[in-house]
Amino acid sequence: MSVLPPEVHAALYQLLQALQSADNTTRTQAEEQLNSEWVRERPDVLMMGLVEQINGAEDAGMRSFAAVLFRRISTKPRKEASSDESKDLFMTLQQPQRNVIRSKLLECLATESVPQVRNKIGDAVAEIARQYTDEGEPWPELLGALFQASQSDDSGHRETAFRIFATTPGIIEKQHEDVVLAAFTKGFKDDASSVRLAAMEAFASFFRSINKKSQQKYYALIPDILNILPPIKDSGDTDLLTKALLALIDLAEVAPKMFKPLFNNLVTFSIQVIQNKEFGDQTRQNALELMATFADYNPGMCRKDPSYTVEMVTQCLSLMTDVGMDDDDAEEWNASEDLDGDESDENHVAGEQCMDRLANKLGGQAVLPPTFNWLPRMMTSSAWRDRHAALMALSAISEGCREQMEGELDQVLSLVVPALRDPHPRVRWAGCNALGQMSTDFSGTMQKDYHQIVLPAIIPVLESAEPRVQSHAAAALVNFCEESEKAILEPYLDDLLNRLLLLLQSPKRFVQEQALSTIATVADSAESTFSKYYDTLMPLLFNALKKEQSKDYRLLRAKAMECATLIALAVGKERMGEDAVGLVQLLGTIQQNIVDADDPQASYLLHCWGRMCRVLGSDFLPYLPAVMPPLMELAGAKADIQLLDDEEHAAQIEQEEGWELVPLKGKFIGIKTSSLDDKHVSIELIVIYAQNLEAAFEPYVIEILEKIAIPGLAFFFHDPVRVASAKAVPQLLNAYKKAHGVQSPQLAQLWNTTIEKVLEVLSTEPAIDTLAEMYQCFYESVEVIGKNCLTSEHMATFIESAKSVLEDYQLRVKERLEEQADKEDGEEESEEILFAIEDDQTLLSDMNKAFHTIFKNQGTTFLPHWERLLGFYDSFITNQDPTQRQWALCIMDDVLEFCGAESWKYNQHIIQPLIDGMRDDTSANRQAAAYGVGVAAHKGGESWAEFVSASLPTLFQVTRRPNAREEDDVFATENACASIAKILHYNSTKVSNVQEVVTHWVDTLPVTNDEEAAPYAYSFLAQLIEQQNPAVMSQADKAFVFIAQALEAETLQGQTATRIVGAAKHLVTAAGLDANQLLATLPPETQHTVRAFFG
Repeated sequence: MSVLPPEVHAALYQLLQALQSADNTTRTQAEEQLNSEWVRERPDVLMMGLVEQINGAEDAGMRSFAAVLFRRISTKPRKEASSDESKDLFMTLQQPQRNVIRSKLLECLATESVPQVRNKIGDAVAEIARQYTDEGEPWPELLGALFQASQSDDSGHRETAFRIFATTPGIIEKQHEDVVLAAFTKGFKDDASSVRLAAMEAFASFFRSINKKSQQKYYALIPDILNILPPIKDSGDTDLLTKALLALIDLAEVAPKMFKPLFNNLVTFSIQVIQNKEFGDQTRQNALELMATFADYNPGMCRKDPSYTVEMVTQCLSLMTDVGMDDDDAEEWNASEDLDGDESDENHVAGEQCMDRLANKLGGQAVLPPTFNWLPRMMTSSAWRDRHAALMALSAISEGCREQMEGELDQVLSLVVPALRDPHPRVRWAGCNALGQMSTDFSGTMQKDYHQIVLPAIIPVLESAEPRVQSHAAAALVNFCEESEKAILEPYLDDLLNRLLLLLQSPKRFVQEQALSTIATVADSAESTFSKYYDTLMPLLFNALKKEQSKDYRLLRAKAMECATLIALAVGKERMGEDAVGLVQLLGTIQQNIVDADDPQASYLLHCWGRMCRVLGSDFLPYLPAVMPPLMELAGAKADIQLLDDEEHAAQIEQEEGWELVPLKGKFIGIKTSSLDDKHVSIELIVIYAQNLEAAFEPYVIEILEKIAIPGLAFFFHDPVRVASAKAVPQLLNAYKKAHGVQSPQLAQLWNTTIEKVLEVLSTEPAIDTLAEMYQCFYESVEVIGKNCLTSEHMATFIESAKSVLEDYQLRVKERLEEQADKEDGEEESEEILFAIEDDQTLLSDMNKAFHTIFKNQGTTFLPHWERLLGFYDSFITNQDPTQRQWALCIMDDVLEFCGAESWKYNQHIIQPLIDGMRDDTSANRQAAAYGVGVAAHKGGESWAEFVSASLPTLFQVTRRPNAREEDDVFATENACASIAKILHYNSTKVSNVQEVVTHWVDTLPVTNDEEAAPYAYSFLAQLIEQQNPAVMSQADKAFVFIAQALEAETLQGQTATRIVGAAKHLVTAAGLDANQLLATLPPETQHTVRAFFG
């Protein structure tokens, strides 16, 4: 029975027809009428009318449209009359009206006979259910209606019930697991395959929504779920099979180990699907994706399976041969200029990406044997696709198998290098690709040890007949050259640049563009060595930049700008002469002529100006008035955000490049990330200008801080903008300080407003990695302003935020430990967890530096605030996690270093941790503890004297550990050496056997790594030599060699180096040493360095 009068229904029916009209004008007018007369004025009547249309309209299309519109309108934001709070429109209606509407909606669901319409009604029910769930309000009739539908004789109704569960799993989250288990078990065994699949999708959605402990109660359902697959596969229904595989991928992401008892069966099934070409590419790729997901989320389980790795590698390589099927001679491929054509749905791309994931997740020991079982055979195959696949496989696995492959590069290159001469162009292209990827993945080793193999082989490929091969060879050279030292490149520059110059004359624009990029990279790596080629190249680039060119050539000119400015950076201002000003003027002309928003020259120009600022230094100042306005406009851009409540509109936006969609309560927020990328880059360039121009940049500082950098710290739409803003703040403050002076009232005023905002973001920043950047911003800013720049209120605020951060950190650690306890033996940490641990370590490190900076600049005035965190230090210092122990030790070191005698007040919190720290198995903690003892000796005064002298035996133990001079341990050893020197220098009265200790101390030298420890150790050694201390004079030859080693390592600089060289000369004379004979025992480089010092 209708609640609304007939005339209302007539008007609404007419409106619905107009909204579906093919005529744009009619449809637009209907939209306006819908919003103004119905949504705004009488939403209750509209929602009731729509549900009655769903129930009563004779035409199925009209019922379907009414259901779609009902769902869309129900989510529109509307302010609730009673609270003025914005909610989903449906939830703002009066409760009696909502009750009637939802009751009618369930009635429609139960009575609708047309499947497509019933699905649309189901979507509307799911949306209203979500709103009730989000608001924490009950809809008691819903669950009963859905369970009733799931038991219906009509398979369509049963399917609909599960579809709604899938969309809104919150409906069943709070139900008793026995009820849920029974419902899903029945669904998985349903006679209708569509219902079984809907139940599977609903379970995947439900399972994802519950916590890990609850999930374990449903592991028993896996056999029933997997039993759904074989009948679908046997029926050949690829659509159903694809949906089933997608549901399994969802489950594999959340809880891969629940598949463990039947994993081998699932591997066998998936491999059969991947092999079967009758299933179509999408289905086969979904089966591959399912298997790859297990590698992502539980690599240990995959490694242990007897067939997983061998079968997966075989199938990936097979898929990778599925390339260029209708283009055997590559004629079509070579004619194409769309180098970035979307091939993401191609089998060969799916195979390559999967090989990459397998290598990264399973590691080289698992992946290399089955891969190299195939590759040599494939490389000698007469089929070019096999050779191409083998080379692309090498590209894909080299990153993940780096450790194992790096020692076998001779063998690998013996496969790859001959491919550069292959008769088929796509194989040569793949050979270039492999060498380019390997140049990145084995950077350093490839360049240093294999340049004589790689460069003579790939440089001639620049003269290939095929433009795409030429371009890819040039691109591979970018990878090789950007990791090369200039001394390695120098012998090849003539040959390389002559061929690249020829490519600049290519008829293909993409070849010219790539040649310019490669020349730019070569210049960047060759540095001043590139000067020889300047006179040949720069005139060509100037000509390219002066030419008036069509839109098609804008990217080419952008690349020419990039190349010219990188060459400028390589050769420097003096070598450029008048060209430097000429280039800047050219860039200015180009900037003035940019009119189109999509002109690529604009973004390239931003970086070009930054480079020219670095080249010209203060000579760049006259150009700032032209450069800064467009830069500041981009840097100050607001976020372009759209609220999308229409799925079609959301899907359309998602297809557009440069947008990111964030789901929110049944809607989407669209964020235009492309403009935010420009904002981020612009702020990074502002940092470069402030760094290079310092005081001269002052005119821009206030406006940038107020309008860009400070608001940017809280720009929560884009993490990189916040990071760039955090980098900018200290540089801007420094520029202002250089202009006005550290004591100026102008700087004080600017600092007062800035520090308030910086402290604020320490409490509000949500991302852990970005929070670390905010702490860096804080301590670098304090360092700029200097002594006593923080008030008591500032320090109190800092401690309050630090306390909150540390509490959150402890909570994250606790959750990770609980998760770890649930893992089975041998189950590895997920990549996500490892990244989270790394982010937390970085955060603790940057917090440490912040505490260090405050103590350094505020001294003892910080102690009353710092005391509030003593509970954290005591907790961290005894923690099993070495990172936490190190964090606490480093801060105790700061208390000792900057608070002098007052640090004794905290001796009960410091002494035992330093003793334990010196014995810690983690070298970083031994280093921190040893340093702390030395600081106590140096700065702590009389109170600490007994403790530090009693620490001498333990410090000697640090220097005598089995691996004391190894890379990981040497800093702890050298800090112990320096600390013993400090104790002997500052506290020798408390040491009973000084001469014996000094004799042993000499053996703790040299200090050749730690530049902070070296001056203390060698100043003490110089003092002993000047005193002609017998402990040193009796070991004069040793002492001389230790001095030589430190001079070669450059750990001694300035006055310390001068003093120690004088002492060494004195030592040679006083002890009658033969310096030449001693030097002869040292490497030639050391001899050369020492002789230079000794004149």
